[in-house]
Amino acid sequence: MVMTKYGLEGKLHEEHRLIKDGILRDDNPLDQSNEFNEFLIACRHGDLRKCQELINQGVNINGKDKFDYTPLIIYDFSKSSDPFVYWSSHITALMDMETPKTSDIILTSDNRAFKLHKFLLSARSPYFRKKLEAQPDTETWKLATAIPDESFRVVLRYIYLGDVPRDLSSSRTDVSDEAILTGIDKISKQLEIDHLWEAILEGNDRRLARQRYQDEVGRALKQVGDFFQANIIGHKMVVDTDHVDKVTWKHGNSIFADILLCADEPEDEEQDGTPTPPDPVLVQSTPSIPVGPAAGASTERGVRKSVLYPAHKAMLIRSDYFERMFSGDFVESRKEDKLRVVTVDCSPAVLELVLAFLYTETVVCPLEHALELLYAADMLFLDALKAKAAVAISTLGSGRSNALIDRTHGGGGGGGGNGDNSASTKQQQQQQQQQQQQSQTPPVEDVEPINIYDVIHAAWDLRVQRLEEFAARYLAGRLEDYIDDAEFQELIRESADRIQKREETDTIELLDDIRYYLSERFRLRFEDAGLDDILQGDGDMAAAAAAAAVDDGAEAPSGAVASAPATNGVRTLDGEAAEDEFVSDAVNYQVLLGKIDSMLERLHLDA
Repeated sequence: MVMTKYGLEGKLHEEHRLIKDGILRDDNPLDQSNEFNEFLIACRHGDLRKCQELINQGVNINGKDKFDYTPLIIYDFSKSSDPFVYWSSHITALMDMETPKTSDIILTSDNRAFKLHKFLLSARSPYFRKKLEAQPDTETWKLATAIPDESFRVVLRYIYLGDVPRDLSSSRTDVSDEAILTGIDKISKQLEIDHLWEAILEGNDRRLARQRYQDEVGRALKQVGDFFQANIIGHKMVVDTDHVDKVTWKHGNSIFADILLCADEPEDEEQDGTPTPPDPVLVQSTPSIPVGPAAGASTERGVRKSVLYPAHKAMLIRSDYFERMFSGDFVESRKEDKLRVVTVDCSPAVLELVLAFLYTETVVCPLEHALELLYAADMLFLDALKAKAAVAISTLGSGRSNALIDRTHGGGGGGGGNGDNSASTKQQQQQQQQQQQQSQTPPVEDVEPINIYDVIHAAWDLRVQRLEEFAARYLAGRLEDYIDDAEFQELIRESADRIQKREETDTIELLDDIRYYLSERFRLRFEDAGLDDILQGDGDMAAAAAAAAVDDGAEAPSGAVASAPATNGVRTLDGEAAEDEFVSDAVNYQVLLGKIDSMLERLHLDA
């Protein structure tokens, strides 16, 4: 239908009035921030690296500029991103899902039956929560015959986040529209669903209806999230691993769980309550042959624990892994008198993150669990969670002040010092040695939350390009710490062995990426200062100094910065002094390139 000019003006006036009264939110997509403008420019130029950095910083990807352009317009895709669309669509699909069977209660009327889920009804409706808590083993529920079935269907679809139909008329001639609306009003009041009637009255306004739906999805997320924390996390059980098979849960339980997920604690993790080991002096004085029963000695050691989480198949089948498990001819798909226990190959902390994602679509991934979560998400075919784990690793590990610990950084100063003189360095070393001799306890080493070598292997195993690029950028930023590490050289060899077929020019992919980010690391400094030639044609002096530093015992050229006194310059990676930071960076760049070439010669690789 084509609206007239007066109709458009009236529609606009009505919209302004609703915004002024606070009924309609002023969701103006116009974004004039500097970050959004940079994002638009990066999208138009196809600068994927810049786009990735801005998205990681939280730039608004749904905004528009003053010309009504979205960031994704160059891809002919201008839809807004709804982060909870898959979660809400899954909740809606549960109402009509036949396979696998996940419903545990049937609401019946004279004409039809609704197969529903107790946990969702309890989370969404205070009325159902009170009734089902009093009788958790209820399997059928008789609906009032005075209310039309169409009224129940509208209310139940609203609970399951379905769209409220505009046309509420019935196909049956003996049911009037007024009876349907009256039934909806009675049911919504009884179930304490306050916003249903507003959604029905404002269904003709598309923008307002979309806003109401988004608000309802937010309320449903909070309700399911509260249910998850109170019943799933709140009722987890820690038992001995050997006694997991003895745990018995009936189907009519108070939290309506129909499956138990089990995660074993790591074997090398010390359990609480483990007795302290005997004194070493007493051990040495005891005979080598043990006296007494061997079982007594084993019971004194820590017993491995497992954590059981009650869960609902209706939410677990968001994972294709569980969906196939509960749909096929597997043992887990058959019903027993007690709840079956399914063991998931991950730690309890990671399993909680997986369950939080399945129930609420949101997960806060700490860096120490990100790598294990990445493998768990790949095992469970959760691509969205896998991407979140990869983003957590690359985001928390990016920048100068990241949480990843350099494995080659020790307590003393490394070769990349910033001009500290030798006298002060010796004094610091003497003080550290005296402190260590006086201390009776050994020094505590920093435990890295994640290993960059493990990140690279995970990226290769799981084919996560984002992590491959991040690892190469991370290593390039700290190449002076890793280039002499034997494990790093073995990593380069593994990357070379990944070449599946011969090409005219074979390259080592990881090494090529490191070289690229290494050049970016130094080139950006010179571009900012307008000294691009230091790394290019006018960098002969730096290259000559670097080549001399690579050769053992070689002296720097006469015109090089090696003749500068150490106290008046900046110390380079080869131990010499440069007159300023720009010359030092040029020398360091060439030194690192020379070390890469020397490493390839030792490994008998050509790249």
